[in-house]
Amino acid sequence: MSRTSVVVVGGGISGLAAAWELSGGEHGPNDSTPRVEVIEASDRLGGSLATTQFAGRTIDLGADGFLARRPEAVALVKELGLSEDLEAIDASGAWLWSRGALHELPSGLVLGVPTDLQAILHFKGLSWKARLAARRDVLWPKRMIIGDDASIGQIVHTKLGREISYQFIEPMIGGIQAGRIDELSAKSVVPALFDAAKRGGSLMKALRTPSAASTGTQSDAGSTDPVFYSLRDGVGSLPRELATRLRDRGVVLRRGVSVNALRRTPAGDYPWEVDTLTTTTPANAVILATPAPVVGALLGSFDPVIDELRQIESAGAAMVTLAVANAEISLPPHGTGVLVPLKTSWAGEGSMIVTAITFLDRKWPRLRRGDNVILRAHVGRSDDNRWLDMTDEELTLRVRNELAVLLPRFGDPFESLVQRWPLGLPQYSVGHESRVQRARESSAKFSVALAGNAYDGVGIPASIGSGRRAARKVLEMMSQ
Repeated sequence: MSRTSVVVVGGGISGLAAAWELSGGEHGPNDSTPRVEVIEASDRLGGSLATTQFAGRTIDLGADGFLARRPEAVALVKELGLSEDLEAIDASGAWLWSRGALHELPSGLVLGVPTDLQAILHFKGLSWKARLAARRDVLWPKRMIIGDDASIGQIVHTKLGREISYQFIEPMIGGIQAGRIDELSAKSVVPALFDAAKRGGSLMKALRTPSAASTGTQSDAGSTDPVFYSLRDGVGSLPRELATRLRDRGVVLRRGVSVNALRRTPAGDYPWEVDTLTTTTPANAVILATPAPVVGALLGSFDPVIDELRQIESAGAAMVTLAVANAEISLPPHGTGVLVPLKTSWAGEGSMIVTAITFLDRKWPRLRRGDNVILRAHVGRSDDNRWLDMTDEELTLRVRNELAVLLPRFGDPFESLVQRWPLGLPQYSVGHESRVQRARESSAKFSVALAGNAYDGVGIPASIGSGRRAARKVLEMMSQ
């Protein structure tokens, strides 16, 4: 009998994780391991996970860390024998720019949603009306009816009012998702929030649960376990190492090659043919680890349910990394960064474009130097693409001018770097989970599995888990 064959379309971290699982996972290949081929359209594997040299350090161009309390990324690192490369975050806490000043965020937040009434009552970054709304939720919570899904905004507006929603919660959730809380699905993005709203009563009280803490998004002063990890050579070193191990296992990795068609074959050992411009690869099963619209384009003609994945939009973002001499800058006394609410006014043109600042060398000890610091400004949301019309020089200047307002003191950086991700983060709109479930059920009928950050979460652990689950599903399909 011919050897089974699986083609993975997409060489980001989800696709590579799928190939790792297909080729034996932790235990490695055996006699029943299928032939595995990964086809990536760009000239580099790893998607947004990449590193570069900057100001004498190796820094990440994409995410600089991953949740430690979710198991998928840590497990993969350990399977690769890289446990000693894990680097725990070395700072905690953050600041919020509100009412013209920096205010330290209180403890007891679940993705920005407060759970500690006393902490909110003493938080000077909110008006007395907003603090009164939080008190009302604890003592006289508003009733609301939740259906199969709801937007994050719908829940927090009703329970906590508009000021806490837009000035407090949206800067954190919107920063992670690059979206707006009025459009993002609570069920898909913050399941603990959705479950709390379904239970009724006080939202803040309902979020004070072990299940909320287990998401890794609730501050936990009693725990000594790291909340986030990076790697000694940057998170971008993970896909590089993974690709090396996959080649050692005989996995075929192709870069700079686009898949232009998936074709069903009427007879023979392989029901699929995966076409590129110059090759055709036969396959028993296919894993599509691409952006959702690409899945719709490749597979949508087989079922309109799959074609609906084209409706999942992505939001772009950019990051401006700056190196500044110690003598030129003053930062808040501690914490990992600053959150900036959308539509924050300032003396310059329009509202501020910066949505967050990350103090990279506070977070990761390997990045520290004695005479300078590096920080990163984040710009861009689903409805704010002003950065697209700016050159790198214009964007850097705009960011520098805003940082001079947001930070206690900010002088001239001696090095800067702009990294753009035009289609960086898929948007999980209301009804997302149902749409994804229907598409997966339909795809499975054709021996196709879906993986990637468009389905199960946008973080690194979620993406790795998505790829490995897709691989297990395919192996199960082929064994039947």
